[in-house]
Amino acid sequence: MDNPTRQDAAHVAEAPGTATPLASTVGSNHVGMRQFNERIVLQAIRLHGALPKAELARVTRLSMQTVSVIINALLKDGLVVKQERLRGRIGQPSVPIALNPDGAFTLGVKLGRRSLDVLALDFSGEVRCREIVEYDYPDPEIIFPAIARKLELIESRLGRHAARIVGIGVAAPLWIGGWRDLLGAPGQVLDGWRGLDIRERVQSMTRLPIEFAKDTTAACAAELVTGHGQRVHNFLYVFIGTFIGGGLVIDGRLHHGPNGNAGAIGSVPLDSAHQLLHRASGLVLEQAVRGEGMPASAAYDERALSDALRTVTGRWINDAAQSLAATLATSAALLDLDAIVIDGSLAPGLIAELIVATSRALDAERWEGIVRPMLLQGRTGADARAMGGAILPLYAHFAPSHQLFLKTARAYT
Repeated sequence: MDNPTRQDAAHVAEAPGTATPLASTVGSNHVGMRQFNERIVLQAIRLHGALPKAELARVTRLSMQTVSVIINALLKDGLVVKQERLRGRIGQPSVPIALNPDGAFTLGVKLGRRSLDVLALDFSGEVRCREIVEYDYPDPEIIFPAIARKLELIESRLGRHAARIVGIGVAAPLWIGGWRDLLGAPGQVLDGWRGLDIRERVQSMTRLPIEFAKDTTAACAAELVTGHGQRVHNFLYVFIGTFIGGGLVIDGRLHHGPNGNAGAIGSVPLDSAHQLLHRASGLVLEQAVRGEGMPASAAYDERALSDALRTVTGRWINDAAQSLAATLATSAALLDLDAIVIDGSLAPGLIAELIVATSRALDAERWEGIVRPMLLQGRTGADARAMGGAILPLYAHFAPSHQLFLKTARAYT
């Protein structure tokens, strides 16, 4: 396999089997499939953890000889490492092969309506370092210089590992200049997003390749790779941040839609004047919290569950759950889902209470002719969007199928 700093994302193997779901780790013994098989082996280790060569051959259905050749190449490239021998079993001691955390790095940029997050993800999926910039509203004249500074800072903090960064994933709302009345931002500032291509603007700052996705779709990617997506293959993902939004997973892969906007449940109409985001967004809770004389940040941490805010938070939970339940019931009828996964930048305890309230609200819906999906709490939390952004180039370079993630989403503003 090429050194990861020189791999071209366009070189993902277009070969039989590339359309398989995320959980599939079956390779081919054909000589021309080497790169594809290397990715299959890496994917098997990522999904199952450290495995001996014999177990890798069994899982991938590759010959033992093919696996040995691939492992030797991956060891040489520094993408995998040998662990201590396993003893005490029948037969020869085996040596598990694990991902090398320092084998490759990706950077994730979450450009949001209230904050900018930039982080570095190592090859094992762990966050190595993170930088956060908070603001009241998204001003492109402030945000893009901040992105440039934070990318430079993150690379310097990685030191010698910076040479193994393979790409940057950017996660941002597709219509970041919209809903100005609800956000309370100056119109002239939000007008600055009009016609601006976020992906191209970030690409102008760096030599590294850029992947782009809608912010909640990126968060869904994080859940798909590191959370419930490892076992649940059809789910609607709901992320509650400043606004509520979502992503969609069908047959174990992200379904982005022709405009990169699948799962945009925040825009679901509730009546002629209101969308779901007017009832179930974190911004609505922010406004209620401010009305109690508390800072907006209290809506996103444990203060929201304190005695001082329990009444307003409880009212928000009830309103959000009722509106969310109607949207989820309709989604279940249209999409035939296994589960709804709910996560967000709110405190995990608050998300848990919202899920309980939403489940009760769903009890009142009519389910004849519909399979009611499970409600699950997401496993990534506030980092999901930035982590999902970082996952995009990781999988573009190293996963068997580039179709898992978005290479064609447009950065609408």
